[in-house]
Formats: sequence, C-alpha cells, structure tokens
Amino acid sequence: MTTTSSRGRRRAPTRMSRAAGKAAALQKPRVILALLLLLALTMVMLLDGYLRAEVGGDQRVRTGASAGKVPDKVLDGGPILTFQGGQATTVSVPDKTIALTFDDGPNPTWTPQVLEILRKYEVPGTFFLVGSMVSRYPSIVKDMVDEGNEVGIHTFTHVDLSYQSDARVNREMQQTQLALAGAAGITTTLFRAPYSSETDAIDNYSWPIYKKLGEDGYTSVFVDTDSDDWKKPGVSKIIKWATPEDGKGASVLFHDAGGERSQTIKALPTYIKKMKAAGYTFTTISGVLQKQNAAARQASGTGQQQTAGTAGAGAATATAGGTGTEGATGEQPGDVPNGEGGTGANGAAGETGGTGQTINRLQAAHREATGVTLYEGKALIAAVALAEWTVPTLSVGLMIVGVAVMGRFGMMLILARRHYRKRNKRRFSWGATVTRPVSVIVPAYNEKECIANTLKSLAKSTHPIEIIIVDDGSDDNTSEISREAARALGMTNVRVIRQENAGKPAALNNGVRSASYDIVVMMDGDTVFEPDAVFHLVQPFADPKVGAVAGNAKVGNRDTIIGAWQHIEYVMGFNLDRRMYDLLRCMPTIPGAIGAFRREAVLEVGGMSEDTLAEDTDITIAMHRGGWQVVYQEHAKAWTEAPGSLKQLWSQRYRWSYGTMQALWKHRKSLTDKGPSGRFGRVGMPLVVLFQIITPVFAPLIDVFTIYSMIFVDFQAALLAWLAVLGVQLGCAAYAFRLDREKYRYLLMMPLQQLAYRQMMYLVLIHSCITALTGGRLRWQKLKRTGEVGTPAGAS
Repeated sequence: MTTTSSRGRRRAPTRMSRAAGKAAALQKPRVILALLLLLALTMVMLLDGYLRAEVGGDQRVRTGASAGKVPDKVLDGGPILTFQGGQATTVSVPDKTIALTFDDGPNPTWTPQVLEILRKYEVPGTFFLVGSMVSRYPSIVKDMVDEGNEVGIHTFTHVDLSYQSDARVNREMQQTQLALAGAAGITTTLFRAPYSSETDAIDNYSWPIYKKLGEDGYTSVFVDTDSDDWKKPGVSKIIKWATPEDGKGASVLFHDAGGERSQTIKALPTYIKKMKAAGYTFTTISGVLQKQNAAARQASGTGQQQTAGTAGAGAATATAGGTGTEGATGEQPGDVPNGEGGTGANGAAGETGGTGQTINRLQAAHREATGVTLYEGKALIAAVALAEWTVPTLSVGLMIVGVAVMGRFGMMLILARRHYRKRNKRRFSWGATVTRPVSVIVPAYNEKECIANTLKSLAKSTHPIEIIIVDDGSDDNTSEISREAARALGMTNVRVIRQENAGKPAALNNGVRSASYDIVVMMDGDTVFEPDAVFHLVQPFADPKVGAVAGNAKVGNRDTIIGAWQHIEYVMGFNLDRRMYDLLRCMPTIPGAIGAFRREAVLEVGGMSEDTLAEDTDITIAMHRGGWQVVYQEHAKAWTEAPGSLKQLWSQRYRWSYGTMQALWKHRKSLTDKGPSGRFGRVGMPLVVLFQIITPVFAPLIDVFTIYSMIFVDFQAALLAWLAVLGVQLGCAAYAFRLDREKYRYLLMMPLQQLAYRQMMYLVLIHSCITALTGGRLRWQKLKRTGEVGTPAGAS
C-alpha cells in the first residue's frame, strides 16, 4: 500500500534533498572553473605563439621604396639619428672609435659567449634586443646590463614596422620596454629597426616612423659598417668587413642571435685585438653621443660644468628621478681609451648623479623602471615563464596522449578481434545450458513513460523469469502503471515493491533481497530487452567462476543527432572496450541497462554500495576483488533511451565520470592486493585511469594544438594530420559496427561528432575532475524520459 501526505500539507525536505540542493549550488562555479582552465590554456598557447612570431607574425620586408621625402642630410648623415628640439640630427662616430652593436638577441647559446668575450677584453657593447626574446631569457639581459653594456629596442616580434599600423608600432615598443623592465629593471631610449642598415636605406614608408619615435624621445641607431656575419662567410671575411676604412669611426653590426653564430664567436676576439692594436676605442652609443657633445663644447670654448640632458639628445648621464652632473674636474664622460679604466663594468666610466647614485656613463640611455611599469614588466616575465614551461610540457603530454590513443585503438582492434573469434566459434560453450529461472530487477523512479514498454519486452522473454519492479518513491504513478501493464499483458510473474525514495543502489539491494532465484538480472526502467537477451545473458553462469555478466547495451533513440552520436560511442567505445577488458579479465563496469549477477556474489561483496554515484562500476570492481570473474556477453542485447538533450547528456556523463573516479578511489587498495583483487588493481585500474581519465582529460590538447596549427602555423599540414586521426577512428568505428552488425550509415555523423560531441565529453570529464579535486558531492540526476524506445524491432 502506498502512503501519501495529507492534502495541502508540505512534506519536510529529506536529508538527500537537502544535500542535493547544496550540491546543485556548487556545480555552476565548477563549470565556470573548467571553462576558465580551458581559456587559460588557450591564452598561454597564444602567448607562446606570439613570442615565437607564430601568432601575429609578419614576415614582410620592404625593399626598393622611394626616399624622396627623406631629408638629404639624414640620408647622407651618420648612423645615430636624434630629433633634438624637433629637428632631425644625425651623429657620426668619432674617428678611431667603434660602437660595437649586436642585433636579434638575447640567445641562450650565443649571447652568453659574446658577453664572456666582451668581459674578457673589457669592451662594452650595445645590444639591440627583441622583446619576445628578452621575456624568454631575462637573466641574460640582467647580466648584460649589470656588466655595463647598453641595450636598445629591436621591436618585440622583429617585424618590419613600415608595414604596421601606429597601434602595432606602439605595442611593439611598449611591450619591449615592459620586457626590459621585468628582466633588468630598466627601460631604454635607443632603438634600431629590424631589417635596417645605413641611413641611406631610410625610405618614405619608414621615415614617418622614425620621426614619430624621435618625438617620443627615442634615438634611432643605424650602422656604418656591417660584418654581414649572418651570411656565415668565414671568420676572416667577417673581420675584414667589420673593419672601418682609413681609421674612421663606425657603428659596427654583429649578431648574437637569429641563427647559428659560431663564426661570430670565433671572429670577435680577433677583431677586438686587431682594432685595439690599431688604436681604436670601443664604446656604446651613449658613449659616442657623449664624445661628440664633449668635442662640440671644446670647439666652442666651453669647458665649464654643464647639466646633462637625455640620452636621446646626446646627454652625458641619466638618473632615476633626477639629472646627473659631470665631475668638477671638467673631464668628459665616456672617454676611456681602449675600453680600459673607469669605474663601470667592462671598464666603463661612472659618475655621481643628483640622487647620489653612481651612474654608468656608457649606459646613459637607460632609465630605471619604477611603479606600474616595473610591476607590469615582472608580470610579463612571469607569464612568459609560465608559457615557456607549460607549452613544452603540454607538447610532451600531447605526444604521450597521442601514443596512448593510438595504442588504445591498436589494443581494442587486436583484442576485440580475438574476442569475437573466440566467442563465435561453433564449438565455444560456457558449459551446460542454463535453463533455470532467474530474477529480473527493475529499479524505477518516475518511469511512467517507459515502464510499460519495459514490461512488454520482458513478456516476450524466451527464458523463464520473475520480474521485481522496485518503485523508489515515484510520484508519477509508476507502480500503478506497472501493475496495469502486467495485468494487460497477462503477466503473473511481476511483483511491484514500493519504497521511500532512497536512490538506485537501495532499490537494487531491495530487489536482490526479494529475489527468489540465485541469478539476478538488473536493468533500467527505460530499457527494453530483446526476447533472447536474458537467455544469452545468463549462459556464462554455467561456469562456476563467473560472478557477473555485462550485456550489450544499445541506443534506441538513435535517429536524432545527439542519439546518433551516442550510438557511435556505445558501439565503438563501450563495446569494443568491453571485449578488450573481457580478454584481459579486468572488466571495469557492468552497464546498468543490462547486467546479471550471482545473488550470492552480490550479497558476499556487501550489495550495491551507496558510496559512489557509479554503483555499477563499484559493484563490478568489488566482484573482481572478491575473486569472481566478470565477462561480456555480446549477444545479450538491450535497448536503452539515451539522453535527448545536451543538458541531460552533460548531467548523465558528469555523474558517470565522477562516479567512476569515486569507485577507483574507493578500491585503490587493490593496487597492492594479491590474487584476483591485485590483478584488477595492477591491470584493470591503470588501464581505466589511463584510457578513461588521463587520456580524455588531456585529449583536448590534440584539438587545441590542431586549431592553433591550422590558424597560425600550417593549415594544410594540420588539416591532413587531423584527417589522418579521424581516418583511424573511422576505421575502428567501422570495425566495431561490423562486429555488432550495425548499419554503417550512422558513421556519416562521425566527423561532426569529433567536432562537437567529443569536445563536450572532454569538458564533462574535466568538470568531474575539478569536482573530485575540490571535494564536491553530486546528487543523482533523474533524466527526462520520452518513452520513444518501444520494442527492439522498432529501435533497430
């Protein structure tokens, strides 16, 4: 008899309903966290791609453009271009003076070797750095600055600025300044454009950029003498080409990055010794400006102390928060013969600024980074460090996942074929035919749409059965509908047991306790059996070692897109997996839709546990640990109603994934057990963790990297790789369909499944992992049923 509450009286919420409400309130933040993790991964990849010029890279280089708008005095002038007072002014390097400059660094291989040479010969250098490289190798830049060398900007991504918008130009400069601030705590006023050479190469497209940067306080630096070391012409030619003519001064260009630079490393010591022997002095760009200012003052007869200006205007000094002054002796800054003497690193002269600091005169272009600039720079360096660590790690993970996925496909194909051939031999037999009656337990909660069809299919069973329907507190008249259906079908072997709502495990345990026979078949209330399903399902029990049997669950409502996707998944994933696990004797899950158990085995392991949300996985592992064999019977077919909407599908798979993790954690001690329990722990559990948790969790990497490669690297190669993987999966699916004698037309949905459905399953699993890691609990999600899965014939 069913008891109901008094009319108009509200029933107090149960403990389960209160827990369900709390759990529901926690799910949305976890979904958001899962999406944020995916977004963070995408952003890290984009940052790494931007650093490597894969994202936003521009390989265009302008040549042969007109220079009609560029003043002749600039085209014919020296290699240092300033805009003091708004007027373009060029500065030449004094005779017998070399400003040794290096482009494209820093590089972790070559730049430290260059620095070692400069340190050994006490020669300062001016390094024009690529911002993306600075952010990747900040320690090299810090050492570079600490040793007294000067640095300038060479843009962030080494692009030809003449092709870029004003916003991109500003971004290239600002990001490089931030990188310098984060790496060495400084900014700079020096700039050298990528692909630039001498001033006579300035054209009508680049000239406005130099003017704009000049107005912003930048000093643009070109070259007098190019070693052309990037051509790798040989050490002797590099030295020859880097040598100024007739004792003239020069801004000499070498490269410490951008390619293999072993010839540069070999040429540089010989070159320095040769030029010193010829009476040359080495200095920085700021040192050149200081020498020229000193010469100009001496020529005009001024030897008195003067206040230093900015480096962009040829200043002598620069301080953080104040201006420096020259010493009272009237000596000029930067005039250190052959790079020797002085107080700075590499023999650079120093002076005391207005703040009391010792200022390296050869680094006058540097400004101390403070405030927001400094913290933003450090944040950039930290973000790049994260990307530099994450992306390679993910790449290794991607390789592992790829190998695991392909290994799984290979294992499934080989073992599924062996399983099929073994079980379909004419002489194969489990033993004597099992003909004794069995109990069929149907847990039901609000199954009014489906329960009649379930009973109708059981009425056609070719094997003697008793049917126990356990109504788990339904409020939609499931019990009455069951009784009416049984009467209409003339079924006298149906019992309906009603209990207070306690969950599916409790309903199944109630059914097991009430069963009359030693074999119990468990099915869902929305499932229909084929007439011979029970007969095939119980035959393995002829072997006394078999404690449980997994049947072949199929999607009945497969004529929708979502249904077709799940149909492919059931046939390819679940059933191929079960064939593999069967041969390996480590079946992890008996499907709730169709499974059979020895009653004594169920009671022996404690019944269906409420400890997890995947009671079917929990009981299956418990069976293994109890010493029972669990097998797969492909000929026992049942048709189940799969979720009909994405929301319901998410809820179901979320529960499955999380419940599986709970079950694995619950039985983790099987890893160290002996006997059958240890076999599952050391064979089955690692396979489940690898193939059902780790691989799917990291499988989105394949898709993210594929999309990234298609957009930013090589679309054709990435597309071909994706199609190749799809082809392998399609081949596996076709073989699975062949084994199950399914229609191939559903495989036409597989490409779309890979693009949409598979991604959703990945997110569900990631969501489940986050829930597990954050200690969340899930409630049982009741799916909305339509009852559209009627008879097996109609489903097929």
